[in-house]
Amino acid sequence: MIKARVTVTLKNGVLDPQGKAIEGALGALGFDGIGQVRQGKVFDLQLETADKAKAEADLKAMCEKLLANTVIENYSISLA
Repeated sequence: MIKARVTVTLKNGVLDPQGKAIEGALGALGFDGIGQVRQGKVFDLQLETADKAKAEADLKAMCEKLLANTVIENYSISLA
């Protein structure tokens, strides 16, 4: 069994209205000096295999097909 974490973030240059709203809310709560807030998604998965190469290939396919919109998002995969 392999545990994995996939982190999906917007590519640089893509507008992030949610991140901008979070940035404004943090300022309104009194947190000064906060800028360039970008939000993303994290997926924790458990794969029923011991083959790390297959797990990485499967995770990449999952990201390309479902977990990330690769036109506007980047993703990174880490295995535990």
